[in-house]
Amino acid sequence: MSTVAVGKLAQLMAAGARAAVPGLTQLPPLSLYVHLPWCVRKCPYCDFNSHELRGGAQLPEDAEQGYLAALQADLEASLPLVWGRSVQTVFIGGGTPSLFSPGAIERLLQMVRALLRLAPDAEITMEANPGTFEAGRFRDFASAGVNRLSIGVQSFDDRLLSALGRIHDGDQARRAIETAAERFASFNVDLMYALPGQGPDDLERDLRTALSFNPPHLSYYQLALEPNTLFAKHPPQLPDDDTAAQMQERIEQATAEAGLGHYEISAYARRGHRARHNLNYWEFGDYLGIGAGAHGKLSFHDRILRQARYRHPQRYVEQAMRGAAVEEERVLGPSDLPFEFMLNALRLVDGVPAAMFVERTGLPVSAVYRRLGEASARGLLDPDPTVIRATPLGLRFLNDLQQLFLEEAP
Repeated sequence: MSTVAVGKLAQLMAAGARAAVPGLTQLPPLSLYVHLPWCVRKCPYCDFNSHELRGGAQLPEDAEQGYLAALQADLEASLPLVWGRSVQTVFIGGGTPSLFSPGAIERLLQMVRALLRLAPDAEITMEANPGTFEAGRFRDFASAGVNRLSIGVQSFDDRLLSALGRIHDGDQARRAIETAAERFASFNVDLMYALPGQGPDDLERDLRTALSFNPPHLSYYQLALEPNTLFAKHPPQLPDDDTAAQMQERIEQATAEAGLGHYEISAYARRGHRARHNLNYWEFGDYLGIGAGAHGKLSFHDRILRQARYRHPQRYVEQAMRGAAVEEERVLGPSDLPFEFMLNALRLVDGVPAAMFVERTGLPVSAVYRRLGEASARGLLDPDPTVIRATPLGLRFLNDLQQLFLEEAP
């Protein structure tokens, strides 16, 4: 390590040591996550807190109203934790939020604006399923205040969609994207690869179709067999690791040729269209989570708090109306923070400034100095001490890189 590099590292370590005594010297940006838990049908790969809607694809009005009342009670009870802070982004996720009526989404956002200080340029994203797509609903969601849509396409191939248990087909996916492009200045197309029965030619067709719409943002996730899912109990035949890696390389190549910058391990965006809400997660920012099963992370000058709401919708509604929606709450200890930070920040292709570790955790860089050196020696991390950034090899073996910080204590 050069003399200049050592000097820069010493400055960062000194700054961190000062911050570690009083705690955080400044609070990170704040986001709001709202969980709407119902879906038409639970996908066999899904490990999110989603619950099948019985009796059709329309949420009953009384259930909609009851859930909105619970969200309001939950948010009101949480206000002392975020008082005076400005909310930069809102993300309405699920489940399938587009099962809610546009009127309900409008009332939800009116409630958010009434109770929180929403930034004038706040990014307000809502997830939508092509299987619940109607052109009029997309228009009405935009009128309600949603300014960014994330469309869960996964694939345009009917055979692959069937293997994934999706309720939409390729034509519905294409129409949903066309309408989103007409109604929203920014939107995301959510896709998956390394699917059951998928080969390189299938991937090429999906890529070509997705890029033909000139999307401002593309998310492309590798299918994983998560615990407690139908796929985990009955594993399908997936492409082998080498084929999956080749698919990832082809995605990176095709998106770059199309003008989409690769900024997070699974995210690609045109200039000015990065997902601000997700960036706040990856940069270890704060987020208040309301709704069934929602998680949150909130910083104070002397501590960082993790919260989780009750998962089952009925139990959540009951508890929220009593002002007690939070089922679990814990303060992150100094030994938790390095892994928590790296779990997020190392996903970013350009990494983060080393100073951000100090700013967001209150710990000195010396708390992770040994692990940073080990990761660098293995070729998984950039040796530049002013930045925390995975190398291409580190991104390929991201889980291994993140695991290095599991047992790190200051």
